[in-house]
Amino acid sequence: MRAGQNPPVPLSRPSIARPYQASAASVWWGETDPQNVHMEKAEPTGSLVTATRLAFTAALGGFLFGYDSAVINGAVTAIGDHYHVSASGLGFTVSSALLGAAVGAILAGRVADRFGRLRAMLLAAVLFLISALGAGLVDTLGLLIVFRVIGGIGVGMASVIAPAYIAEIAPASIRGRLGSVQQLAIVLGIFVALLADYVLAKVAGGSEHDLALGLEAWRWMFLSMSVPAVLYGGLAMTIPESPRYLVSRMRLGEAKDVLRRVLGNIDVDAKVEEIRQTLSSERPPRLADLRGSALGLCRSCGSGSGCPSSSSSSGSMSSSITRAFSGRRWASARTARW
Repeated sequence: MRAGQNPPVPLSRPSIARPYQASAASVWWGETDPQNVHMEKAEPTGSLVTATRLAFTAALGGFLFGYDSAVINGAVTAIGDHYHVSASGLGFTVSSALLGAAVGAILAGRVADRFGRLRAMLLAAVLFLISALGAGLVDTLGLLIVFRVIGGIGVGMASVIAPAYIAEIAPASIRGRLGSVQQLAIVLGIFVALLADYVLAKVAGGSEHDLALGLEAWRWMFLSMSVPAVLYGGLAMTIPESPRYLVSRMRLGEAKDVLRRVLGNIDVDAKVEEIRQTLSSERPPRLADLRGSALGLCRSCGSGSGCPSSSSSSGSMSSSITRAFSGRRWASARTARW
């Protein structure tokens, strides 16, 4: 360095001990100018733990999604023998739940927007419980199909409500990680259902044999779903309503309390205003959103129509409808920094 020159100024970098993040308004409106970005402290550990607990509770809906979808696998042979049904009739019985799932996915958004996310979760839990008890106790194939469709409606509702609630309740710094909990819960539900099927059939000596109380093992496979259904409904009553729904209903005081729980001691007034701006820029989803160039459906829905079997086609279609109706809500929630 020559004489008389000022020493170079070292480049500053964010503190590791005190991380910061951009505010929701700067990210939502695409502002990248450092002078326009308001910096705030990251969420404290206690708030992250609270948000994680709420996300895992909501993800129980995904667990029931997987459980209800897979539990019938262990009962297929016994159902066919008990009702003397043809292969096509048995296939429809198994896949009937997916028809209900499509209906539940369509209805879930409207129910959640009108009555709240928690009431939608409770409704899904009740549908799961009714399906479990009905499918396990009825003695006609027609009623079995009806109760499977009822359970499918619960599946469709859970597939929409759980990820939407997690996206709306989770801090931005861990929203992606908590969003994946729903997928983990679905796979875990499938695993536990198949494990329960194996254990019940093993104890009874076969799914068609009596296990307890004069009921065959395949009936207990359906009845076993009542346990996670009751657990889901009970835990759903212990978590707060989504701040996004509370703001949409102008219950601002409650929304601020929830935001403090999941984000810590921050400027909740600014966060509430950001949510209001997001809500004002949206329009509600419509059935017309499913229309597109692929066989009259949007591209994601059309992909489900090319599956070779009716079961996988119905499942893919219900998942596509779920994405179409929940995608806009998830996208707006995940991009906001609240």
